[in-house]
Amino acid sequence: MPKKRSGGGLSPFQQSAKFLGVSVLAGAVMAGIALPAAGALGLAAKGSVQSFDEIPDELKSPQLSQRTTILDSEGGQIATVYSRDRTVVDLKDISPYMQKAIVAIEDSRFYEHGAVDLKGVLRALNQNAQSGGVSQGASTLTQQLVKNYFVEEAGDDPTKVAQATQQTLGRKIRELKYAIQLEEKLGKKKILENYLNITFFGEQAYGIEAAAQRYFSKPAKDLNLQESALLAGIVQSPSRYDPVNDEAEATKRRNTVLQRMAETKDISQAEADQAMKTPLGLKVSKPNNGCITAVEGAAFFCKYVEKVFLSDPVFGKTKEERAKIWNQGGLTIRTTLDPQAQESVQASLKDHVNQTDKVTAAATLVEPGTGKIVGMGQATPYGYGKNETEYNYSVNYSMGGSNFGFPTGSTFKPFVAAAALEEGRPATQEYASPYEMEYPSPVQTCDSKPWVNTGDDTVENEAESEVGPYRLKDAMAKSVNTYFVQMISDIGLCPVVDMTDNLHVTQGNGDKLPESPSIALGAVGLSPLTMATAYASFAARGMYCTPVAIESITQKVGESQKSLAVPKSTCTRAMSEKTADTVNTLLSGVIDSGTGQAAGLTDRANAGKTGTTDSRKNAWFVGYTPNLAGAVWVGSATQKVEMENITIGGVWHDKVYGGQVPGPIWKDAMTGALEGKDSPSFNLVNIPDAPKEKDKGNDDGDNGDDGNGNGGQTDGGLTTTGTTTGGDTGGGGTVPTPSFSIPEGFLQGQGDGGNGTGGRD
Repeated sequence: MPKKRSGGGLSPFQQSAKFLGVSVLAGAVMAGIALPAAGALGLAAKGSVQSFDEIPDELKSPQLSQRTTILDSEGGQIATVYSRDRTVVDLKDISPYMQKAIVAIEDSRFYEHGAVDLKGVLRALNQNAQSGGVSQGASTLTQQLVKNYFVEEAGDDPTKVAQATQQTLGRKIRELKYAIQLEEKLGKKKILENYLNITFFGEQAYGIEAAAQRYFSKPAKDLNLQESALLAGIVQSPSRYDPVNDEAEATKRRNTVLQRMAETKDISQAEADQAMKTPLGLKVSKPNNGCITAVEGAAFFCKYVEKVFLSDPVFGKTKEERAKIWNQGGLTIRTTLDPQAQESVQASLKDHVNQTDKVTAAATLVEPGTGKIVGMGQATPYGYGKNETEYNYSVNYSMGGSNFGFPTGSTFKPFVAAAALEEGRPATQEYASPYEMEYPSPVQTCDSKPWVNTGDDTVENEAESEVGPYRLKDAMAKSVNTYFVQMISDIGLCPVVDMTDNLHVTQGNGDKLPESPSIALGAVGLSPLTMATAYASFAARGMYCTPVAIESITQKVGESQKSLAVPKSTCTRAMSEKTADTVNTLLSGVIDSGTGQAAGLTDRANAGKTGTTDSRKNAWFVGYTPNLAGAVWVGSATQKVEMENITIGGVWHDKVYGGQVPGPIWKDAMTGALEGKDSPSFNLVNIPDAPKEKDKGNDDGDNGDDGNGNGGQTDGGLTTTGTTTGGDTGGGGTVPTPSFSIPEGFLQGQGDGGNGTGGRD
């Protein structure tokens, strides 16, 4: 019985016998003889096949995984992403030196033999017998190509990769049969082209084009003799011959290739000797893979695009189908990102919030009427180091955002107003609006069980001077908490829920909003993208359009390009034009003379709303023009930082307000994004001012409200808008520290979402 070597494994005799078995199999394959299920060669061993004839006849060439390029709306590159860095090129675009070098060192008789090189098998057999091991292989380039096909099909599945590379006679038999097919079907030139495109060259480079760019920062067609020899030498063992980490070993290997090229008469000995004297001449480029490399801070938008692809059924019915297409790559994805808007968003965030601040900020810009996301960024860069994050604070959890979104404060109030207007309440609706009051109870919900204030919970306004009665116009401008709690009590919770459903307003974790009066004060966590798209509906005169990030996708398949279907924005009517026009008029007043003066644009019609949550853990500004909407959030992702006596962006703040920090971020981002763009007007309505104190009781009857929503409507006629001017105060003067409370059990969000109770400005 043959003896094993002391170190384990097969003896020289066994190694030689095994290799001889392969050579005999090769002869059998060449002769087309069916092999028995078991026999002297041990074909019944694990990994073998029952019969050569039972191997599937057709070898399907895999769709090689390649780079995916993500572009902005103007065709500029945002980033490249890939599971394998590869760019497939034609043989004519590969240096002749490279073609000769790989053949010389890997399969010098490539153009002389068929799929199997029996002379090479015998040569290797003799060499291995002398060395006492397997020091020399005999696989042809065609056989290696087949093996690489199997590895490519395995993808990143370690089990499948192991099966594709296992050293068994069964795998060798399959490899031989398919090699014969490829020789007959493709021919030598195409086999060489495919081999050079599929082979791994180390340093994350798959295929010769990626390798040429990685090691020499040039295309494969421009590789010279010594560069080609170096790359050809790497293939046998990319880790051992890695020139970046072991220049001496790589140089020896390169020179071996050069000498082999001289022996095969591809070059002269003099050319080989001269090339051996040259340095490696590396000009290494770092792998430029992934959204982390995106330009203009667009990494978070880039990841959002990836999330859309992997989650939307338009790209495949199952998660696995979508992931397979994404990992194969070769996609060119043109997105909705406007480079001008994105640059403006990122510049504004950088100007107003430092990366090392205790809080961060996120901003998203959306186009009304189309749902196109044109800008998305945040003050904390994408990454995994200190003061970096992989969480996209602009989006919901399912798309890579925080766990719950962030409480929005008074930026929620326009939804309540829109719901009341849709229910028939007039724009002059008036409520008592005391400084402090108990939550009204009971309040009708969407089912038969009303909400009841069982804990005698109270709500109060920001300032003690805010004492009603107030009409809607002043209540919105001053963001009077008790007014909107009374409004939601008057109309009930169901109209508000219906309105937010129409606007696709859900919590950051995807849940529907709770039915509680506290939602009027923005106690639940929402994302900036959700808020921006909802407010865009006001700008679009009541039409809600689902957000979209992708314009078109093409995929390279072989020599051709095919277009893929992409998600389209769906636009539906969320409210009447009259309601939207009235809200636009109300929110224009917020910027013109209310809490958002510091955010006002001076050169075009604009509207918006401020929001600051309890304990000042979150500050918001959400605003829009007729052709662009944007939401800005400022706060701590952990919801542990109270923004009082704090420095943000190098500026000291006693107390942070929605109009004070996020407002100016919005203003600068919008100004840059809209520079050179059209300046359309809103369709504003005439909302009469409330009578002055001395005139109360002498109203001419154009209101007639009794405080319970029973008055007549006095919206008046349409007017054109003028420009608005903003002041520098942003908070509407000195105000006391917030102190009102929200009913227990109705606070939404924890962890990343926080426990903010909303309602501050």
